[in-house]
Amino acid sequence: MGIYDILTLIGGIGLFLYGMKYLGKSLEHLAGAKLEKTLEKMTDKRYKGFSFGVLVTAIVQSSSATTIMLVGFANAGIMKLVQSIPVLLGANIGTTVTGQILRIGDISGSGSSWIGLLKPSSFAPLIIGIAAFIMLLSKKKRPNDIAAILMGFGVLFFGMNTMEVALEPLKSSEAFREAFTTFDNPLVGFGLGILLAMILQSSSAAVGVVQAVAAATGSITYAVAIPMVMGISLGKLFPVILSSIGTKRVAQQVTIAQLLVSGSGAVSGMIVVYLILSPLGLISWDTVMTRGSIADLNTFFNIIVSLVFFPLCGIIAKVVERLRHSDPPSKIDQELAALDDRLLNTPAIALEQARKVINSMGSAVVENLGLAIALHDDPEADPPAILEDNEAFLDKSETYLSDYMVKITACRLRDEEQKLASEIMHSIMDFERIGDHCIKISEVATYNKQEKIEFSQSAKSELKIIFDAVSEIIKNTVDAFTLDNTEIAHNVEPLEELTKSLAEIIKQRHIKRLQSGNCTVQSGISLTECLTSLERIAAYCSNIALHVIEKHTAGDGFDMHSYASFLHNESLDYARLYAQYEDKYMKPLMDM
Repeated sequence: MGIYDILTLIGGIGLFLYGMKYLGKSLEHLAGAKLEKTLEKMTDKRYKGFSFGVLVTAIVQSSSATTIMLVGFANAGIMKLVQSIPVLLGANIGTTVTGQILRIGDISGSGSSWIGLLKPSSFAPLIIGIAAFIMLLSKKKRPNDIAAILMGFGVLFFGMNTMEVALEPLKSSEAFREAFTTFDNPLVGFGLGILLAMILQSSSAAVGVVQAVAAATGSITYAVAIPMVMGISLGKLFPVILSSIGTKRVAQQVTIAQLLVSGSGAVSGMIVVYLILSPLGLISWDTVMTRGSIADLNTFFNIIVSLVFFPLCGIIAKVVERLRHSDPPSKIDQELAALDDRLLNTPAIALEQARKVINSMGSAVVENLGLAIALHDDPEADPPAILEDNEAFLDKSETYLSDYMVKITACRLRDEEQKLASEIMHSIMDFERIGDHCIKISEVATYNKQEKIEFSQSAKSELKIIFDAVSEIIKNTVDAFTLDNTEIAHNVEPLEELTKSLAEIIKQRHIKRLQSGNCTVQSGISLTECLTSLERIAAYCSNIALHVIEKHTAGDGFDMHSYASFLHNESLDYARLYAQYEDKYMKPLMDM
């Protein structure tokens, strides 16, 4: 290996680690509860997870890649340790498919075989290209989130391939090849197998090298191949260990589980072969092996190990949890644990649990709006971690709570319980969308900091007024909902209408500042994005408050739009409250 190969190797490791980190963050941002529930369905039974591991690994031809995916899913909080272990066992079998394919091809799997197109080294550039096009052409959030995940996978696999390319000279080195025929000591062969898999970053590639040497020299015997295959099964975990650096404890638990399974399997295999089978004369050590027999040995060994450990998945999980304790329960786990299906037998209790969760959603949006506003007050501040934690809680709560409410409404409910259920179901999405707009407001502040965009002093003063107004409207909304108080709920609609007027005046003033050269286009875009999000937050607050009022209205003929029209045009109380808010917020704005 030359200096260029060493530099390429360093770059490949860097790409690999960055791809892993980027993938985890992208998954966490997009997935929420929906992907988690999909994975739960695919891995809710051991045999499903086992089959899933075999299939996915057979397609991507890398158990390391599959395990890295699991580490990413665990790190993003969308897969549990106990779900991942059967998938890991299946992946050990799936990875042997490559060796079976290579028995009729060469080490790289080139030629006319279409299966080569499914190798990560082939599809990584394509994934990166597709992701880049989506990011450049799409302005919508969801396609960009999906593109970010694709980019993470692509960079990760591209990094793995870059490492392999950097180490390519070793594959054609005669000295490197001759080493295989000189190490007939089991422990040396075992260690060489570990080293080979670590260097090549792939058990499939390592077994392929052994197959190629066997075909080229005709001197690979069982005495050399058996310990090497077992060592390879352990050495393949090197990239997995790399991928777990800097991850959460549950992701590290997945890595430890794979180490435990592969390590125990390799050591147990060596013991069985050399202390039981060999003394009984059941192995012909000097028999020369072919590509096919090496592939069969690798497949047979991994099938036996996986089948032995398959009934022990629960025990493995407990051992791993003892070795590496889990992170303390997150807010998400603690809150959503209240939505227990066993409580559906007593709908009133289940409904109260659902109410507790949506009340927590209200607290989360109040906190996030305050955090987002604080970022505008202190342009040098970084977004606190709790901001994203709250957003993740809101996203998952929307999915889990919506599903739980569907189950509750299928039960027999009393009239007052039906009204409460209706109020909760109508408000879930409104709270989640308020959370989305809080994040957008914080993102504007972060973008301004990165691009060195500053609002004019006039814009800052105007923003403070509307920030205060929306802070009050969201506090009134959450108080009205959690306290079930219609008096507080009636304060929301007039303040929502005033917020729209405030936003419109601020926009018009910005246009005048722009025309006079006192403001830039870039700052105007950021200001408009903030105002739009604030208006949307106020509108969603209005929806929630009207649902609170609806619950306390007799009869089934309540129409939100008609009632809102009545308030705006005929209600004296509404007019009085609107005048109070005008004095509090509009007058200071107009006096500027």
